[in-house]
Amino acid sequence: MIGKLQGIVDYIGDGFVIVMAGPVGYKVYTPEYLALKSTVSLWIETIVREDSIRLFGFSSISGQNLFNQLTTVSGVGPKVALAIMSSIKTDTLMQAIATGDAKTISTAPGVGKKVAEKIIVELKNKMGGASFDIGDMGGDSVLTDLLSALESLGYRRLDIIDMAQKLVTNNPNMDVAKLVPMALKEISSGK
Repeated sequence: MIGKLQGIVDYIGDGFVIVMAGPVGYKVYTPEYLALKSTVSLWIETIVREDSIRLFGFSSISGQNLFNQLTTVSGVGPKVALAIMSSIKTDTLMQAIATGDAKTISTAPGVGKKVAEKIIVELKNKMGGASFDIGDMGGDSVLTDLLSALESLGYRRLDIIDMAQKLVTNNPNMDVAKLVPMALKEISSGK
């Protein structure tokens, strides 16, 4: 089995890259944003099926571990796990699992509310303290309320979640009424 692959990105396809490692080009499915002709080092997960062998590559071992955890959930195969990881940042995804935020997870293509809830139920205890401390994120209800308020104003959850998490973390004693104007100011200055 291939554990790690280092080489040059020779081709970028839809959800995969061809990594040249010496004279051999490996087709690697990856959620990572890689540049053409860049030198990469990817942790590889090999999935063997009856009709195919596929390589999935990740820039970090934690990304590979998250992918493996997602694929243990019934109804989430490698394709869905890759779609989730391609559309939601790893930290955001782990936060969503730990806090039971099915709405964020269901923003990934091919993931409905039921699959998102199943991911939370099956992985919440496994994600608890592995990569971050949920307590560092402030009150979960304040974050949820802030996201709901901003979504009601027309902002997409994936566009605002990182900023909202930072605001809640940096201002743990503020309520939503004070955080919304701060968030709007942050959004307007960021564009």
